[in-house]
Amino acid sequence: MMNRLNDATSPYLLQHAGNPVDWHPWGEEAFAEARRRDVPLLISVGYSACHWCHVMAHESFEDAETAALMNEHFVNVKVDREERPDVDAVYMTATQAMTQQGGWPMTVFATPDGHPFYCGTYFPRPHFRRLLTEIHRVWTGDRESVLAQGAKVVEALNQNTAFPRGATPEAETLERAVANLRESFDPVNGGFGGAPKFPPSMALEFLLRSGEREMSGRTLESMARGGIYDQLGGGFARYSVDAEWVVPHFEKMLYDNALLLRVYTHWWKAGGGDLARRVALETAGWMLRELRTPEGGFASALDADSEGVEGKFYVWTPEELREVLGDDDGRWAAALFDVTGTFEHGTSVLQLPRDPEDHVRYAGVRGRLLAARERRVRPGRDDKVVASWNGLAIAALAEAGVVFERPDLVEAATAAAELLEGVHTADGRLLRTSRDGRAGANAGVLEDYANVAEGLISLYGVTGVTKWLRLAGALLDTVLDRFSDGSGGFYDTADDAERLFQRPQDPTDNATPSGQYAAAGALLSYGALTGSAKYRDAAAAALATVSVLADRHARFAGWGLAVARAALDGPVEVAVVGSPADPRTAALHREALLADVPGLVVAPGDGEAGGEPFPALLEGRGPIGGAPAAYVCRGFACRLPVTTVEELRAELADA
Repeated sequence: MMNRLNDATSPYLLQHAGNPVDWHPWGEEAFAEARRRDVPLLISVGYSACHWCHVMAHESFEDAETAALMNEHFVNVKVDREERPDVDAVYMTATQAMTQQGGWPMTVFATPDGHPFYCGTYFPRPHFRRLLTEIHRVWTGDRESVLAQGAKVVEALNQNTAFPRGATPEAETLERAVANLRESFDPVNGGFGGAPKFPPSMALEFLLRSGEREMSGRTLESMARGGIYDQLGGGFARYSVDAEWVVPHFEKMLYDNALLLRVYTHWWKAGGGDLARRVALETAGWMLRELRTPEGGFASALDADSEGVEGKFYVWTPEELREVLGDDDGRWAAALFDVTGTFEHGTSVLQLPRDPEDHVRYAGVRGRLLAARERRVRPGRDDKVVASWNGLAIAALAEAGVVFERPDLVEAATAAAELLEGVHTADGRLLRTSRDGRAGANAGVLEDYANVAEGLISLYGVTGVTKWLRLAGALLDTVLDRFSDGSGGFYDTADDAERLFQRPQDPTDNATPSGQYAAAGALLSYGALTGSAKYRDAAAAALATVSVLADRHARFAGWGLAVARAALDGPVEVAVVGSPADPRTAALHREALLADVPGLVVAPGDGEAGGEPFPALLEGRGPIGGAPAAYVCRGFACRLPVTTVEELRAELADA
């Protein structure tokens, strides 16, 4: 048996390199081997931080008897869904169509051409063994029905690929979306719907941009005080298994924390107060401390498990608190953090239902507990760098850095951008992943181009370094040239990407903004800075599906709704011109970035003549009487320039 996963850049694939299963990575070699042996493909899709993926691996893929069945009757393919979201998307669509549910690990039986004919998710070992035997029996005894089933599935899926489009969203569209969100809003605990509850980052961004403080504030405070938030180390878990945000599914993902860092920063700008600031900065600190790679990028995730037990790293008993803190502080901490057996086996996930009155004592207790926790066996880290999620991190860190006057966060955003530019970009195209500074082979998908462009535009707005804006423009040109569906929308893969049985296209948000809505946001901002109607028109066309989702499914169009709100607002454009060394320039620049204005774009420049201004928003706009100046504009139509922070604040409040 060959070990074909040893050279993978995916930690998830490397976890399976020592299995007795004869795994192939996704690729033509596996398809050719299935055709040569005349056996089906068994495609197993998961990711490193997936708890049930680990369970199925331990039960079945590490079991010699089960592996023997797999090797004898199938060509086995292991896929990291985070490296190949396109492969994951098409087979998840098939799985949901066949079973009315989905999840990971995803288990797909397919013909040697890759056409799925039987799909599922996690199977316990006895069930899985019976399934392997039955699939082999049907493949060898009733091949025609299997092939017909695969062809039927593919035909049905390919007939239902077009997503309906509506009119360009208007103010009434967004009002209906707010009403739809209110229908499923939990007024007691925040969030939408019941258990399980996922952080609704994109919907919260829309609500904040819409001035809806009740739903957004309740949700943001409840999450920050619940067990889904790491009260010692900062950062959010993937989701809560209950409706009260108490017990999380403990994996911690870069994308969640990048999105939430940005949302909490925006909440602070909208009046979220000390809680918003604290959670934003603690989350940023966690990202830098626990996810930053030596190359300057950000790793993908931390596992839910340590020592084979979910959540073991994070939970506490009253006895453990007293052991670390002593009897007095231990009892105080148990009451403060609600350590009353909220998890399993008498352990609790720490919560913070209310702020402590004694902040000095709280800081000391928290520090001692965090130091004690550091001595525990840590969860595993998936240290591959995903372009899309690093783009989200760049935007969040750059904005938080300037808002909270933390230049180290801006430096971290810049280092991540340098890594993406140097390692992930080749011949104007993006590669999705890297590890240890070595790029993976997988092409970037739409969300990579869109989220990296979004991050670079934000980084330009904070630093004034024009190379980031130029790179964002190049990426967006590739989006328009390579991903367009010809009707205003975008496919999730480029026109020259590997051909799967279906070209994936999904405009709805999932754990991250949909590629289409992320592209719309970046196109809108880039158009606002450059004055190019091409980009603004493309953004408007990409938002046509928002109107279809707004009335009944607004939760799945949160980012599109947020972008539509920015488009309806202008968006507001601010040119800040003056010497970067002049503290008056810095003050105006920060004031512009502090504005609570939907989709605001900022163009910093030195105001010196010479050469063609880039971006065009800076053209013809210079200092006033030798003093740095700010110009507040919409559609390149600008108000009179101002030279003081107070004047700019008034202009932006009236914008």
